[in-house]
Amino acid sequence: MTKSSGTILAGESRPEGRGTGTAPRNDRTHELLYRNLQEVFGEGDATRRRAAIEELYAEDCVLYVPPGVFVGHDALDKFAGDLRATHPHFVYTPHGKPQTLHNAGRLAWGSGPRGAAPEYTGLDVITVRDGKITALYVFLDSNPT
Repeated sequence: MTKSSGTILAGESRPEGRGTGTAPRNDRTHELLYRNLQEVFGEGDATRRRAAIEELYAEDCVLYVPPGVFVGHDALDKFAGDLRATHPHFVYTPHGKPQTLHNAGRLAWGSGPRGAAPEYTGLDVITVRDGKITALYVFLDSNPT
């Protein structure tokens, strides 16, 4: 029996993908974090970037970044494309492994020319619903130059 608080009592099973720390949801959240970094923000081709956004993000997604809040696929696509245009030769490199907690995950990263030290670093935090990103919070350690 499950209490109304969602606590699982001894001897009960958990629904697949919930609460075990090794569940498929964690794998999907890790995948979303990595793919977002490379296929959305690291992608220079507008058609491939848009296809990735549609596959990885919920339609009502929200992007929270220092310049503001952007809602939906079109706004996310424009922001990511405009950012990519400012540093077309930069790559995004994960720093460490992603972490997940319930319906959220985080991944630290750096960005700069391939093979060079990152020119700026940050941390992405996502929330996930039905296998898609619903919100992305981008924390910058320093501003892009």
